[in-house]
Amino acid sequence: MRLPVRLLPLVLSAALPAWGQTLPSDALGRRCWQSYSAERSAPDLREPIAVSFTNLRHGYALRSPFWVDFGVRGMGVIPAGNKNAQAGHHHILIDTPLPSNHQAQIPFSNTHRHFGKGQTGAELDLPDGKHTLRLLFADHEHRPYFVYSREITIEVVGRRSAAPLTIDPARFAASCAAWYQDQLGAPRAATREVYVKNLRSEESVGSPFLLSLGVTGLGVAPAGSALKDSGHFSVNISRAGAPAQRLDLRDGRTETVLDLPRGDYEIEARFLDGQGQVLLKAAPLRINVARQDR
Repeated sequence: MRLPVRLLPLVLSAALPAWGQTLPSDALGRRCWQSYSAERSAPDLREPIAVSFTNLRHGYALRSPFWVDFGVRGMGVIPAGNKNAQAGHHHILIDTPLPSNHQAQIPFSNTHRHFGKGQTGAELDLPDGKHTLRLLFADHEHRPYFVYSREITIEVVGRRSAAPLTIDPARFAASCAAWYQDQLGAPRAATREVYVKNLRSEESVGSPFLLSLGVTGLGVAPAGSALKDSGHFSVNISRAGAPAQRLDLRDGRTETVLDLPRGDYEIEARFLDGQGQVLLKAAPLRINVARQDR
């Protein structure tokens, strides 16, 4: 029998540097992080509409509490109670199967977690052991769309208050995997923050690549919604100091695929209110497009 699940308040993290969240400063950390760059940034266009855990994979071992990032493509995000056929909000099913009646409202319980404020992620605290997680996307009345992620199993292997994980060069592959999974599950800052989920400054990627966006302290809603404490994402891309591209995700999307020529770029994520005024800016990320993958 599973113990009760708790959602914790967000915990404070170290302030981000001037150029966004950067690669680790040590050689082993950089090598480990970049060995997963292609996996994190690869677009998945097999289904036009889908939800997925942006930062977690089946089989991950995590210390608790840990962060869960929600991804959705083909639809936007909007807080519950606001009817929109092209948008919805996230739920996590924890240690429980999909509802047998997909036309019924999703119940509120420890195993059916609702994110009706339009959140793009959340912190979970689970007891040690294996747990199943699945995302389920739903409409304004908490009735499921036929949009859900594959079920993944993660294992909680202790408390995050323990000593930080390190990479052992003598057993690089195994210790890198454990360190990397722990990094991806690290809780976000308690303050309002807009961020790029899947990339760090100074990374190299192939093009086209996925850009996944998140926000804490506010919810996502399509432009023009004028909902309190909500907004939508915008992305400014520059090259050699000159503007190269701007994307406004006005429909409440939280992901986009960028196709850029080889070169160095600066990507700045912004969070705008319903009238297009800037609520939050992320520190720009410096990335290098090293190759064309098409």
